Amino acid sequence: MRVERSFGFIDLCGFTAFTDQHGDEQAVEVLGEFRRSVRRLASDFGVRIAKWIGDGAMFVAVDPEPLIMLVLELEQLFAVDSTPLVLRGGMSSGAVILFEGDDHIGRAVNLASRLCDKAAPGECLATLEIAKRAPDLVVAEPVGAVDVPGFARAVEVARLAFAPQALPTA
Repeated sequence: MRVERSFGFIDLCGFTAFTDQHGDEQAVEVLGEFRRSVRRLASDFGVRIAKWIGDGAMFVAVDPEPLIMLVLELEQLFAVDSTPLVLRGGMSSGAVILFEGDDHIGRAVNLASRLCDKAAPGECLATLEIAKRAPDLVVAEPVGAVDVPGFARAVEVARLAFAPQALPTA
């Protein structure tokens, strides 16, 4: 069964190095705070946490707008909070296969994951399809065509961020 969905991935940048430097106990504290924040904000925006991926998460949304707001608010939270690590994110939309009722398979999922991998710390990369749906308080800066591992052709990408005058508080 094919469904239209939007996908987002986030990742705590430098988690492995942090764990190596500060030990497992502090890493677990950071990860626990990360997951509490993600659960709270995902619930506030009505976005489903599809799965936890170690120090990251995958989100699924029917509409891209709440997903965009969630990812950017999480990035903002981790940028200004006293947390030692920052987030990066990637987003994509499209038709995917709903597999066994609770998993999604397809280009849009893979692309969102790869864009997260390509993003710099504190950066959110998204397909132009997602960028076009960004709310007014979000700036979508075109990056151009980006080579994405596993994809035959470069993908047109935008960098999403809150407009400076519109930074929300978490």
